[in-house]
Amino acid sequence: MSRIRHIRGSSLATAGAAVTAATLLAAALAPAANADSGPTRATAVENAASVLAAHAASLGLTAAQHTTVRDVVVDKDGTQHVRYDRTYRELPVLGGDFVVHLAPDGSYRGANRATSKAISLADVTPELSGAKAAGLAVNALRAANSGEALKKVTARPRLIVDALHGNPRLTWRTDAVGQDRLGNPVARTVLTDARTGARIDAWDSVETATGDGNSLYSGTVPLETTQSGSTYQLKDPTRGNTYTGDAANKTDLCIFGICISRAPATLFTDADNHWGTGATSDRSSAAVDAQYGTNETWDYYKNVHGRNGIAGDGKGSYNRVHYGNNYNNAFWDDSCFCMTYGDGDGSTFGPLVALDVAGHEMSHGVTSKTAALTYSGESGGLNEATSDIFGTMVEWYANNSSDAGDYLIGEEIVRSGFGKPALRFMDKPSKDGNSADCWSSSVGNLDVHYSSGVANHFAYLLSEGSGAKTVNGVGYDSPTCNGSTVSGIGHDKVGKIWYRALTVYMTSSTKYAGARTATLNAAKDLYGAGSAEYAAVAAAWSAVSVG
Repeated sequence: MSRIRHIRGSSLATAGAAVTAATLLAAALAPAANADSGPTRATAVENAASVLAAHAASLGLTAAQHTTVRDVVVDKDGTQHVRYDRTYRELPVLGGDFVVHLAPDGSYRGANRATSKAISLADVTPELSGAKAAGLAVNALRAANSGEALKKVTARPRLIVDALHGNPRLTWRTDAVGQDRLGNPVARTVLTDARTGARIDAWDSVETATGDGNSLYSGTVPLETTQSGSTYQLKDPTRGNTYTGDAANKTDLCIFGICISRAPATLFTDADNHWGTGATSDRSSAAVDAQYGTNETWDYYKNVHGRNGIAGDGKGSYNRVHYGNNYNNAFWDDSCFCMTYGDGDGSTFGPLVALDVAGHEMSHGVTSKTAALTYSGESGGLNEATSDIFGTMVEWYANNSSDAGDYLIGEEIVRSGFGKPALRFMDKPSKDGNSADCWSSSVGNLDVHYSSGVANHFAYLLSEGSGAKTVNGVGYDSPTCNGSTVSGIGHDKVGKIWYRALTVYMTSSTKYAGARTATLNAAKDLYGAGSAEYAAVAAAWSAVSVG
């Protein structure tokens, strides 16, 4: 589940805005830096605050708006990238996010804005009541789950300014949640015009991957644990105290975005520090997979991209396994900063704790803390593709012979009843029967798990190239949409390009054309404008009809 937090900062009373409260806090808490060590995060935030004051007009900032720092990236050469959310007259602005880019000396280089339209409304008093907006959202949730007798359905409407779907307008953003007949969570976010009552957009709010211990899927794996007296806890002190607990087949009960009760996460313990049997009959076997997946995802982001934890703050998340009854899903939830895994129904899916599923779902958390790609339309497809791409990169990074790196999504969790050898196929996404291989003007109308195919296809072509080949024992045959022949640059470089594009250039409104620009900018930063990598990025996008 991906939710953007909007925290009020100081107002831009004039074009010469004062430093935000967030800036002052960051500066106060940051340790003093050595003068020769380059700019710190706090320095970057302070420099960016000065840029906002000097360039308020070009950034579309007015006295009615507030800004809050969401994320900071400081390159090795001292170049700084500071990402902001904004409010308008104290209302969160969907699509109001932007990134400012600064030279090593703190001077302004440019910005990426989710919208270039002026954010200004004549009035912020809705004509449609919040109760009516809630009712419309509940109807949308029920319609999206047709055939299910939903229970414990609630809806929480919040006024926002929507700048993501054309001209900015006053909008009700309503989170409707409920449970299916098995008690598993269902949720939908609905945007409703607060003047006319027209639906603007809607999307699922639970981001899913329809998804030394002896694991179910990865063989015997090393685990860092915590000793407590005579027992060991499945808690990793080397990775922010990330831990795994047993949900006891229970589910969450959340109303108006506030969870009255949550399924437990009872910490797994063991007497001899040898966990699991590799069989589903031992409840700790699934816990081994979940903890291992968390470890490999943490290590991938830290060792490859320099990101210390999902939020970049060194804090660990936690896992809940054995959630619900026969729950055929897994999800990341920002509100608990946790991963949750179902056991599957046994015929369609097994326990959803495979390595690429963990990497996929936890990468939703990374996206939420950086570009926050809106979970609908083309942006939603890019959001899902980002998780598929990084889930794949985590699998390659782990280099585990029991679950070797490939370009299949969820191949370990599917069972014979699913009818296919994997959930999704990056070399030719349409092999799943639904996903798009090539971009078209209608691709944004697809479910985000299917519109993601365009970016997944791009990532495969950029990694391995077009045509028939066998990679790591798996056969692929990737076509191109324009009849071209594409040469790959390897998955390691693809991961680095996509990560920089996500964290530095993409915004909540980025679509496929914007993703092409963002990845080209990232390739230029990493390898140079005249590099083979830059040319390969351009060729791979053209091969999927983007550009």
